[in-house]
Amino acid sequence: MISKKKFLYGFIGVVLTASLALNLALFTGNVAVVTKANYEEYKQFSKLISLKKAIEENYYTQVNEEELMNSAIKGLFEGLNDPYSQYLTQKEFQDLMEYTKGTYSGVGIIVTPGEDGLITIVSPIEDTPGYRAGLKAGDKIIKVDENEVTAREMDKAISMMKGPAGTNVKLTILREGKEISVDIKREEIRLKTVKSEVLEDNIGYIRITTFDEKTADDFKSNLKELRSKGIKGLIIDLRGNPGGLLDQCKQIADEILGKGTIVYTKNNKGKKDYLKSDGNQIDIPLAVLVDKGSASASEILAGAVRDNEAGVLIGTTTFGKGLVQRVKPLNDGSGFKLTIAQYFTPNGEYIHGKGIKPHILVEKEEDQLKTAIDYLKGKMK
Repeated sequence: MISKKKFLYGFIGVVLTASLALNLALFTGNVAVVTKANYEEYKQFSKLISLKKAIEENYYTQVNEEELMNSAIKGLFEGLNDPYSQYLTQKEFQDLMEYTKGTYSGVGIIVTPGEDGLITIVSPIEDTPGYRAGLKAGDKIIKVDENEVTAREMDKAISMMKGPAGTNVKLTILREGKEISVDIKREEIRLKTVKSEVLEDNIGYIRITTFDEKTADDFKSNLKELRSKGIKGLIIDLRGNPGGLLDQCKQIADEILGKGTIVYTKNNKGKKDYLKSDGNQIDIPLAVLVDKGSASASEILAGAVRDNEAGVLIGTTTFGKGLVQRVKPLNDGSGFKLTIAQYFTPNGEYIHGKGIKPHILVEKEEDQLKTAIDYLKGKMK
């Protein structure tokens, strides 16, 4: 059994601060003299320690101390009422890192905690089981294999949706007030985040499905190949792209914007940090396709293109995620995501909860690409 003192130091050391240990003024035998501030901090956790002891001594069955500790830490983050800030166990953190590397086994969807408390699909990933099963941006996942799930157990739900390739999982989704059950066979998801081709009238097309560790390099090689074929205009397709790594977004912006601001952030002290692009700029007309599944890093790139007047946005209003998270590992292999700032487009627009409106609104998905082609044709004359 973990002692009171060990529990307190472990909890504060992992989640909050080691200030109690660092600011001890004097040790005399078993007595520690601490500052008043640190004593007040200790008092905040006395209730937690007392309740933990009450559970261990009186609960009707044996208590799993690791689960109890994890739940306490998760509760600390839940107290922020921010769906993007989470404590991740060792397994959950490993899964997150695995995804950013572009390979995992599952159904191939990107989800986020919805403000209604339900797990919301940001977008299905193209050419994956979830995509082929007809899952859509905005669908709410309410059951996984008949187990009810909410945004509070999103990490658990994600773990349940993953599994060995070839096995089945049943998802119950809520779409426009109706429940729909979908049986999906899991596959090994090997994300190819960038693909390209030359369309009619020498118009280049680059599709970016997400921003993982390889996306920027793949974008650069695809753009170079298209340029070698003599393209006269370029379409970048960010529809259904849920975002990902900001540094990859930055490297892509470096290729197309010229010198300018990509995005700026503001923290809780009002400090602003600007992310700038270098001098590279494409010298052909640019159109960017967006929709309600374009989120986070996709919106940063779209906002940078719009505000720097580097191209035109075509499609529908984007998802609307204007918060920046830091992902940090802890010594035991666990980690956490914490919202540390708001982000603003170069012109100062805060898009959280409202998204970015395109220059040219095209509601029907099947008409969006054609509209972009027609627009570029007019610019290439």
